[in-house]
Amino acid sequence: MTISLYAFGGGQMVEAIIRAALKNKALAPETTFVTDINEQRVTYLQQKYNITAAVTTTQALQQAEIILLGVRPQDDWNAILKTIVKENPRAQVISIIAGVTLQQLAAATKAQLALTRIIPNTLTETGFGYSGVTRSARANQKIIEPFLTSFGKVDYIPEEQLDIYTGYGVAGPNYVYNFFIALTNAGVLGGLSRKQANAVALENLKGAARMLEISGKHPYELLDINNSAGGVGIAAQHELDASDFAAGVQNAVLAAIQRTTDLGGKH
Repeated sequence: MTISLYAFGGGQMVEAIIRAALKNKALAPETTFVTDINEQRVTYLQQKYNITAAVTTTQALQQAEIILLGVRPQDDWNAILKTIVKENPRAQVISIIAGVTLQQLAAATKAQLALTRIIPNTLTETGFGYSGVTRSARANQKIIEPFLTSFGKVDYIPEEQLDIYTGYGVAGPNYVYNFFIALTNAGVLGGLSRKQANAVALENLKGAARMLEISGKHPYELLDINNSAGGVGIAAQHELDASDFAAGVQNAVLAAIQRTTDLGGKH
């Protein structure tokens, strides 16, 4: 069963969500609508995903079961919420606006909207990655969950954890990509071709993640298995322990959390 969707904002994250939801049959092109200040962007989305403008924008908004707020924190989302109250106050409103709280969203109008705030993971193409979700009392999980789970896993968490979730979980692929680059560059530095280094690093990433999943062992236990006395593994481990590798990752996460908080105006 598909859901009718109206999205304010047609940026990269909204496109990724719609692409995955269409692929997984949570949305249908004929009942999926996007508006954006960039008309070329809307035209691109309509042409690429066969989203049709079968009815007027106002009619589409009035008929939508879910309204997705995909604008930036600095955009005029207050005005958008007032439009929603006027045209379709019964819809499930899902916000992906970074740093803007449910309280801030609710305060923009006097109406009691069904609000859900989600921090979507960028791994929508894979089905992996958790999106952090928090709901208001009026949000209907039965309606929104098929949509939310169409582009990844869902973790319902207290709102006070969402900024942490953003900086750690949602930005998480960035840390992995950076590690991959560093590892492949090391392989090239050691004498492998770029093609060889990329292939080996990718297999190690996938295999190590799978080993953590299926073994149930703590990473330190797996390191003990790999690092024999006086061997290659423990020599590499010594260099990692002596570097700022762990602190660098941790500081990056804390900086990302702080930036999320700043974007929402919570200083």
